[in-house]
Amino acid sequence: MTDSDLVRRIVGGDTALFEILMRRYNQRVYRAVRAVLRTDDEVEDVMQQAYLNAFAHLRQFAERAQFSTWLIRIAVNEALARLKKRDREAWDGGEEVMSTIESAAPNPEQQAQTSQLREVMEEELAALPATYRTVLVLRDVEGLSTAETASSLDVSEEVVKTRLHRARAMVRERIADRAGAVLTSVYSFGNSRCDRVVEAVMARLR
Repeated sequence: MTDSDLVRRIVGGDTALFEILMRRYNQRVYRAVRAVLRTDDEVEDVMQQAYLNAFAHLRQFAERAQFSTWLIRIAVNEALARLKKRDREAWDGGEEVMSTIESAAPNPEQQAQTSQLREVMEEELAALPATYRTVLVLRDVEGLSTAETASSLDVSEEVVKTRLHRARAMVRERIADRAGAVLTSVYSFGNSRCDRVVEAVMARLR
């Protein structure tokens, strides 16, 4: 079924179908939220709340935009709200918890190389301001078009192009060249985490 078909049936009372939408876009939502928050410690909580927000406002979904961009916009807004809250707490004396970067590869040598490169990419992404980091992840990592990114972030396409250009300029060319095949593995969202988020949201909906 298309996203629009699913939305109509969910609004009509078939709540269980919301799980299909979550699983369809979990990776994309994760990457968008992760890009805003920079660290991994609150991502799943933000994702769950974003899905609950989306479910609560499904009747307001207008098919002028794709469901995925509508959903990403909700997720990004929730992540930005959490980031502001975290920054306020940090200003009051809180600490930011750094997450451990997970890496998987076929053999120890490749695993070490992949892990090192991913760590470099994570560090470079973390160093970018959130406005630039989010655009870079949505465009270059997740592969959204300029129009989809603009719709997701509720900004113009020209703003997206400007931010993307500046973000790329901030990341050194040699790191971008080395990243190549590994870039798509940044902010990966495993099956067990996908299941955990889906089960938590569906439990809340029930």
